[in-house]
Amino acid sequence: MKFLSLSGSMLVIIMGIWLVVCSPSTMNTNDQISYLALGDSYTIGESVGDDERYPVQLTEALRSRGIDMLDPVVIATTGWTTLDLKSAMDNANLEGRTFDLVSLLIGVNDQYQGKIFEEYGPNFRMLLRSAIALAGGNPEKVFVISIPDYAFTPFGQQRNTEKITRELNAYNATNKLIADQYNVSYFDITPISRLGLEDPTLVATDGLHPSAEMYKRWVQSLIDDVYKKLTR
Repeated sequence: MKFLSLSGSMLVIIMGIWLVVCSPSTMNTNDQISYLALGDSYTIGESVGDDERYPVQLTEALRSRGIDMLDPVVIATTGWTTLDLKSAMDNANLEGRTFDLVSLLIGVNDQYQGKIFEEYGPNFRMLLRSAIALAGGNPEKVFVISIPDYAFTPFGQQRNTEKITRELNAYNATNKLIADQYNVSYFDITPISRLGLEDPTLVATDGLHPSAEMYKRWVQSLIDDVYKKLTR
């Protein structure tokens, strides 16, 4: 099951690769735009190529519109829950750093691993507050992406699909409410994820995660609003 956490050695390797991008030499300089993507397998791009992950596709889409984007900094690993992400952020040497754009997509593993639902809201709020702080305290530089519905994948079809959808609806209602409370933009990509059975090209070869094409559709759905954030 791809949602399960990776081994310690693999986690170190992945974090090492991505945190190289976060060296001081790559932080915001002149008019270059820095972008931090926080999440789990949906952000790291499980089962797709490096350049097919949604943070990279979004960066390229913004570059095509004339925005001088630095390569995205990604803190994400397959299997991470909200608390896993918080721990990784605490250990990522981000203190004192700010970014021009920060995205947050997290929660599917809290649901899949059967974590206590009532703990998701406080954990997500904590992460969103950290994301805003990393955006220099400006919530307009932050956006939240809803959790995809994996019930509409070959993997999900082998499980209780009604339960998956019902629980993810509750998780998404919670993260949207919190995003609204902090005046943070919220992009609902869940309807796109629910096209996975009628259009198999939207699902990666592992039968669970989004394909490059689905990530492309996510980016198409949010690019206009994200572009406006950077050009106001």
